Amino acid sequence: MKQLKITLKKSGIGKSHDQKATLKALGLRHLNQEVVHPDNGPIRGMIFKVKHLVDVEEVG
Repeated sequence: MKQLKITLKKSGIGKSHDQKATLKALGLRHLNQEVVHPDNGPIRGMIFKVKHLVDVEEVG
């Protein structure tokens, strides 16, 4: 199964409450922090909501 490596590149400070909640749901707290999630619809939707704050790479 494919996985996505998500890296927080910009801060959530000053962003809307729902974008901050999305970052928290993805497990991102600190700049340059990386998390790995499965490549599925709900995760892709969360990434789309905060695409201007994160970098995404496919792993495996």
